[in-house]
Amino acid sequence: MDVSYDYYKIFYHVAKYGNLSKAAAAMEKGQPNVTKVINKLEDQLGCKLFVRSPRGSRLTPEGEKLYAHVEAAVEHLQTGEREIASDRSLQSGTVSIAVSEIALRCHMLPVLEQYRLLYPKVRMRLANFTIYQAIETVKNNLADFAVVTAPDSVPKALRMREIAHFQEIFVCGESLRYLEQKTLNFTDLTQFPLICLNTQTYTFQFLSRFFEQQGVTLKPDIEVTTADQILPLVRSNLGIGIVPEKFVEQEMEVSASGICRLTTEKPLPQRKICLIKRADSLPSVAAKELERMLIE
Repeated sequence: MDVSYDYYKIFYHVAKYGNLSKAAAAMEKGQPNVTKVINKLEDQLGCKLFVRSPRGSRLTPEGEKLYAHVEAAVEHLQTGEREIASDRSLQSGTVSIAVSEIALRCHMLPVLEQYRLLYPKVRMRLANFTIYQAIETVKNNLADFAVVTAPDSVPKALRMREIAHFQEIFVCGESLRYLEQKTLNFTDLTQFPLICLNTQTYTFQFLSRFFEQQGVTLKPDIEVTTADQILPLVRSNLGIGIVPEKFVEQEMEVSASGICRLTTEKPLPQRKICLIKRADSLPSVAAKELERMLIE
């Protein structure tokens, strides 16, 4: 039986208010139209749903049975409508982001701070991944998008957009401070212990290719899992570290860091931060707004 949802919705209101006039006023409809719909619904179902009297409209036993189901359905749909309206006004919702540590610290943090101030009721789920893990997460539709250091390429199912740049630099601790006055070449650098991300990371592969272009091989004495482990090791005079310039700026804001920036004959290439999402992505309103803010 194909009964219009509007018929059930009107039936719901009449049963809820127990009065045709009150139900019509609540729905901003004319009472004659409401009466006509109830009559049509009763004809389609083949039974009386209300007993009408001067005091109002009371459900029949058949009406009671129907109302038990219609009430649950209508209120469930109304809840869904309210949730969608809330999401559209950014009063609720969740954004899931796969992010690399460097992208987070070099670009995302101030944007996330602004986003939270504007939309405090939107939940954010940030998962810290390597570039390759982040790409797989988005590819498998487990995150709205990823913000990571730009890889060479992404699978065809994904789209990559450049949103920021960052610069990596060489730094040392107090024991090597005398190098601060020199301009070093890459052969000079390899004479000292080097600290950088491990060989399984895209960052290492990128740096290794650049070192090779300078005629030397990158052989770190200390490999770390995350970039934020490098500066404490440098500060402890364990070698020369390679870190994003932004990390050093942030470090110097909070302390007399004991970190010295080194100058090289040729600077490391500027690198990109990108936003990666599925080509067929249909983002939520909350995710779309955060994406816009990250890009701008």
